Amino acid sequence: MTTLPPVVQQAIDAANAGDVDAFLALFADEGAVDDWGRVFRGHQAIRGWSDKEFIGVRVSLEVTGARRSGATTTVSALVGGDGFNGPSHFAFTVDGDRVTSMRITG
Repeated sequence: MTTLPPVVQQAIDAANAGDVDAFLALFADEGAVDDWGRVFRGHQAIRGWSDKEFIGVRVSLEVTGARRSGATTTVSALVGGDGFNGPSHFAFTVDGDRVTSMRITG
């Protein structure tokens, strides 16, 4: 399995810890979450999404694999919590020490 870039590991750790502030701090100011085609851009929009569908529903991410292509690391994970449960892929695009996008797919 590919070693995760520190910012990606920190994002997963923050989600698993239920720490939305730490999660948001990892995103660039104009960073975005693309949740199956629904795009949430900027910290306020990401927080609103996360409160309803991610950290706010006690998400848990069990990493099962990862692969890298350029600036993007795609993490395969088993998702648990009080929202969606099951396998998903999270494609994190990183610029330096910030996430510029996190795209969620099946």
